[in-house]
Amino acid sequence: MAMTPVEWPLRFIPRRAPSFLEALAVSSAAMVLASLARGAFLGWTNVFSLSATYFPVYIVASLYGGRRWGWVTLGVSLLLGLSNRMAFPQGVSEQGIYILFAASGVATVVVAGALRDTLLRLEEARRSQEITQTALDRSEARLRLAQDAGSVGLWDWDVVTGDGVWSPTLYRNLGLDPVRDANVRSLLDIVHPEDREKVRQVNIVAVKGGRMDPIEYRVVWPDGSIHWLLSRGEMLRDDDGVIVRAVGVNIDVTERRMAFEQVRESEARFRALADSAPVLLWVSKTDGQREFVNQAYVAFLGATYNEALHFDWRDRLHPDDLQRIMTEQVAGEASRQLFNLEARYSTILGEWRWIRSYSQPRYGPEGDFIGFIGIAFDVTDAKQAQADLKHINDLLAESVQAALVERDEAEAALRHAQKLEAVGQLTGGVAHDFNNLLTVIIGALDLIQRHPADADRRERMIEAALGAARRGERLTGQLLAFSRRQALKPEAIVIDALLVDAESLLRRAVGEAVSLTFAPGAAGAVAMVDTGQFEAAVMNLVVNARDAVASGGSIRLETGVCELAEGEVSEIPAGPYVRVVVHDTGVGMDQTTMARVFDPFFTTKEIGKGTGLGLSQVYGFARQSGGGVSIDSALGKGASVRLYLPRSAVAPLAAEPEAAAVALGPALRILLVEDDPEVGDLVAMMLEELNHQVFRADGAPAFRSFMATGQAFDLLITDLIMPGTKTGVDLAHEAVKARPGLPVILSSGYTGDALASADGAPWPLLRKPYSADELAQAIQDVMANAPAAAATSV
Repeated sequence: MAMTPVEWPLRFIPRRAPSFLEALAVSSAAMVLASLARGAFLGWTNVFSLSATYFPVYIVASLYGGRRWGWVTLGVSLLLGLSNRMAFPQGVSEQGIYILFAASGVATVVVAGALRDTLLRLEEARRSQEITQTALDRSEARLRLAQDAGSVGLWDWDVVTGDGVWSPTLYRNLGLDPVRDANVRSLLDIVHPEDREKVRQVNIVAVKGGRMDPIEYRVVWPDGSIHWLLSRGEMLRDDDGVIVRAVGVNIDVTERRMAFEQVRESEARFRALADSAPVLLWVSKTDGQREFVNQAYVAFLGATYNEALHFDWRDRLHPDDLQRIMTEQVAGEASRQLFNLEARYSTILGEWRWIRSYSQPRYGPEGDFIGFIGIAFDVTDAKQAQADLKHINDLLAESVQAALVERDEAEAALRHAQKLEAVGQLTGGVAHDFNNLLTVIIGALDLIQRHPADADRRERMIEAALGAARRGERLTGQLLAFSRRQALKPEAIVIDALLVDAESLLRRAVGEAVSLTFAPGAAGAVAMVDTGQFEAAVMNLVVNARDAVASGGSIRLETGVCELAEGEVSEIPAGPYVRVVVHDTGVGMDQTTMARVFDPFFTTKEIGKGTGLGLSQVYGFARQSGGGVSIDSALGKGASVRLYLPRSAVAPLAAEPEAAAVALGPALRILLVEDDPEVGDLVAMMLEELNHQVFRADGAPAFRSFMATGQAFDLLITDLIMPGTKTGVDLAHEAVKARPGLPVILSSGYTGDALASADGAPWPLLRKPYSADELAQAIQDVMANAPAAAATSV
């Protein structure tokens, strides 16, 4: 730091006290120079006489060595003056001259000493300021580093002038450049149009009420991308209590929002799949109590959802099967392994049906056992078909032709039943996969909740949860394609990349007892195929190979490119192909079996163990894709199945962008009537996530108690089916009668006759399961049509 003119004497003042010899040398040198100057100008006879030339000596000695050396030089000069008297003008007192000189010298030493002290304190203050500024610069650097690492932007808003000051990190969170976009002062110019009113209302409330609540909103970057910010602030007042400033932070929470949206969407897909499955699905806790059942489960019992959760299946078991099933169930649950049961159960109409169930243990994030996930399906037709077949075989000798006709009909019925059984087996495997995916998602979110400040752990867990959610989405798409629930279409696919994505699923299908080796060799090769059918074909080949090899055997899945000549492979035209080969070390096949292996429903497995659909699906898929399949096998020497797909020059399609989220709308006070606590908790959290205030009532009595309080609310959301005699429609009529014009949303997971009570009701029905976006859209629609008075009813 440069010195000012006032600070120049500091160059002469030592930073530490000088030694005696140093002070003596400087003081003596000053005396000698003053004496020489006096002798040169006034004559050598007057060298030591009293003179003003000594005053600089006093100043130099006092500045360099301190006051004591000023006193020393003053004393020496007085002694020298007494010893060398000079002539004074007539009438001037010699004694007065000496006294006046001594007083002036004393004043000079005092002033010089005080100046020395002042300059030293000034230097100390300057050095302290430098140290403080250095520490401040370092502190600001650390603060900027922390802001950048946590994406925390600071803002300072002057309420009076409307001017705002933003930190560099806040500019970055807004997708702006601090230099190029320095003239951007209004946050509302960057906020997503659908969120501007919400942000503006929060600011108005903050200015009027003196409190700024946390708010999440979207901003649109210059490149068009949308990001989520969490804003927290505090209003500052002057001495008169008037709000003059607002300061706060903005944090980029885009990744967190995306993770939770992915989880909610994945859970909604899982529930939709479970409720659309034509089999009974459930999830139980360690005590056997059900915590989830699907619609097929509820429909079979002919009960409400809550009744189905607490239903005791022993009440429906056939008396002849009861003891056996109880024994097998206890043993199966104790084994902590997959087990199945088969018995006769009574329907709501009193009809006895054969039900086969599979139960798979499930584990929590810490690896602890938390219950079972199960699937059951009706095998009565298969049982009856088997009985019919036995009866037909007994009558063959009497009427061969008639018996053959009946047998064909029975076989058709058996094949149909086996198809359903195949669906059940597939769903059981999918339930296991979903359980694994949910374990990753729940475990990752649990660790994020336990360690919210650990940025590295949070990033890894968010990536794990998003990856599991995306795998669940792909698995759901495969299942929908397999069941023909969605349109199938060929796409340009990089075969090796698709198989790499499916590798983990294939390994789970094979299990740990069999070795699976994956050898991709068709790097970048593209084929026009339907993704779902291709993955199903590869899965069928791998599962068939798994069933053919003994424990300890091996399977090899490899890919490559080839040029086939005309007639080189039967039924496949010449040209460039991508080849997918599955080798196994299993039992192999003879020529008779190989001749029929692609026939629909042909299987070498025992009844109930295979559907005969696997290789026929592979063959049909290959032919429809313009390729074909060939098999090399011999008894005891394993098998090699080669799938040929025409290579394509079409580039793979890029992923489509995700749809934008539904606007949240203004915050409302909502009364939620839901008798299921877990569903109520979930819907309440969804509503609170949408910035609404939620009041809860778990049934008709709680609803009436709440209405009696006179508490204000803007919207009623009620489940359609309630315990007791009252339905959600009845409660809605009571609420609207008490508060005319009140908006109402009915909600139900039931279909068909269960929704008869909602027919003719003037309120919309939101079907379960639903996502947060669907809930937000329903609220937005009903509030848009609500009378203005009703929207703020008291």
